[in-house]
Amino acid sequence: MVEIGVAEGASAVALRDGMDSAGSLYLIDPYHLSRVRPLNFLRRTAPRTLSGKVGPNVYWIEQFSQQAAKEWKAPIDFLMIDVDHAEDAVQRDWEDWHPHVISGGVVVFHDARLFPSGWTSLGYRPVKFINRVFRQSPLAGWKIIDEIDSLVFVHKDKHLPQNDAAEAGS
Repeated sequence: MVEIGVAEGASAVALRDGMDSAGSLYLIDPYHLSRVRPLNFLRRTAPRTLSGKVGPNVYWIEQFSQQAAKEWKAPIDFLMIDVDHAEDAVQRDWEDWHPHVISGGVVVFHDARLFPSGWTSLGYRPVKFINRVFRQSPLAGWKIIDEIDSLVFVHKDKHLPQNDAAEAGS
């Protein structure tokens, strides 16, 4: 599993607790939003939030997602995109990372749909991305399989090959 955008680590805990203990969880976040790096509270909180429990291997990658993607080689079963919410940034993360998702794999987008009493709107950029790429002109080989609160889960068809960037509209 890979999570792009970790912040304090709450969703990383949920991912870790729900995954196979023999698996690996990769957490990607540059933790750049602090002028004084030793006092970056998110950077200090996230590892502590995930420490102290035996389970899957957890690997921290303190880079921007586009930097980490350049070096990424491993197949991904489950990818969560929850980082820069600009529409072009969501598009870039999608383009950089979805070719690594295995056939039958899942990608989750955070803050990507309207929901009752929610904070998103039709103009919210992750919502616009999901509407454009998965609702208005569905991407070949990918489909929305679930939606919960602000999360949208998309599934890669088992017949779509890995490294499908050319075939799937990237």
